Amino acid sequence: MKSLQKIGVVLTIIGLVIFTVLPFIGNYRLDEVTTIAVTKDIHSEAMVEILSPMFGKVYSSNTSFISSFKEYFNTYNEALKDNQEWDKVIWDNYAFPITKAASIGPVVDNPLLYLSLSIGLTILGGLLYILPLYRDEPAGIKNDGIFFSSMMARGWLGMITGTYLILFYIVLYWFPEYITNLVLMVDPISHFLSGGPASQWFLYGFIYSFAILVMGLRMFRKYKGNNYQLIRTTSVMFFQLSFAFILPEILVLFNKPWHDFKNIWPLDYSFFYEYRLDGMINSGALGMFMLILGILLIVVGVPLFTYLYGKRWYCSWVCGCGGLAETLGDPYRQLSDKSVKSWKIERYLIHSVLVFAVVMTGLTITNYFMSFELLGQATDQLHSIYGFAIGSLFAGVVGTGFYPFMGNRVWCRFGCPLAAYLGLVQRFKSRFRITTNGGQCISCGNCSTYCEMGIDVRWYAQRGQNIVRSSCVGCGVCSAVCPRGVLKLENGKEEGRINDMPIIIGNDSVKAKI
Repeated sequence: MKSLQKIGVVLTIIGLVIFTVLPFIGNYRLDEVTTIAVTKDIHSEAMVEILSPMFGKVYSSNTSFISSFKEYFNTYNEALKDNQEWDKVIWDNYAFPITKAASIGPVVDNPLLYLSLSIGLTILGGLLYILPLYRDEPAGIKNDGIFFSSMMARGWLGMITGTYLILFYIVLYWFPEYITNLVLMVDPISHFLSGGPASQWFLYGFIYSFAILVMGLRMFRKYKGNNYQLIRTTSVMFFQLSFAFILPEILVLFNKPWHDFKNIWPLDYSFFYEYRLDGMINSGALGMFMLILGILLIVVGVPLFTYLYGKRWYCSWVCGCGGLAETLGDPYRQLSDKSVKSWKIERYLIHSVLVFAVVMTGLTITNYFMSFELLGQATDQLHSIYGFAIGSLFAGVVGTGFYPFMGNRVWCRFGCPLAAYLGLVQRFKSRFRITTNGGQCISCGNCSTYCEMGIDVRWYAQRGQNIVRSSCVGCGVCSAVCPRGVLKLENGKEEGRINDMPIIIGNDSVKAKI
């Protein structure tokens, strides 16, 4: 089995190397027809004039092509800005579509081949490594050697992995024109699902979904025998693949708005933006269903389901961010900070993001129904700030890139506004709690160590105190790793749920006077 796993590691490395090198191969050539095809009608004439010096030239790298494009494009816009001809400035960013359309070379000719050699080999290698794990071993969670692992204990492998993820997210969000070859690889799949070419977001969704699927299989191997873990892992795999990836693309195929039905405001912070509202309103019965369902989930679904089951119904069973954290991020769950200081930062930060999202959305809706007479286009600036700082930098770059540095729930714990909303309901009005049998606790610390949300579970277990923390996502791993059965996830009556005066076990326990 070890030989098979070694082959898997080699294949994974080869696949990642090819994936990393692919953006830098191939040539680029632009012409008038291509330029017109990928620009808006209102900009076509100007773009042809701007980029005409590039027509017919063959560029040997994307860096040289993009550099020339930006030189001509920015020169044109800067001249208009200097003359204050603001109505003629081209505000659209055409770097990505122009670069993608101008690509020529092996990836354009054989996209599926390079998809197989990069992402395909990575997936195959991952499966060869994962499937033999824990074979012929009894059921029971194995965490042997984690704190001696270079990958899982902030060693050099973990640092390299985290840095790679951070760089990938930076390029994906702000410089997608440099990864057009990677997007071209998934063009055939995009055409099959949605009838149109792939964007960088389709590539991201493709990688994201397969990361959850492959690492979900690892969860099956590691947590075999624990039905709760197996079922919830199956759930996040299903919701990511169907609701977040395939179904939205099929909607586009039928000329309907791209919509992730499981994504809920304020996590889906653009739900009330003008283009989203107009898209749903103008899409007939299905569009109105999307709008009404989205609102019902916010005002009824979240409070009701969280009251019944705690925030785990979403964060650990449905959410895509949680799905990636629970699968790809599972090897890093022990890296979360359990200190009181971290808990304080968490509470201030996550609720500040929630307030930001609520205020921004309130202003957006008000401005929309007043035909933008209240604030004009000022809300667009708010959207840009939130999208950059929260939607991209926090949720993406930090949220995933920091897995090997700060654990797998950095975004969910410190930044997700929906997690904050769910957490407030869970803390003050829910049937969910983790009960503790303090008399059985041996203070081994497994529960605290493997709590991805940074909760010092052992502190509660030692006191025999129920855990009702707003940050708890109900993943159940604390209960799964407990060797004494001290912890149990329950949905019960509200009475007695919060036991702030538990019976202390140990030297400070109740004493009888003689």
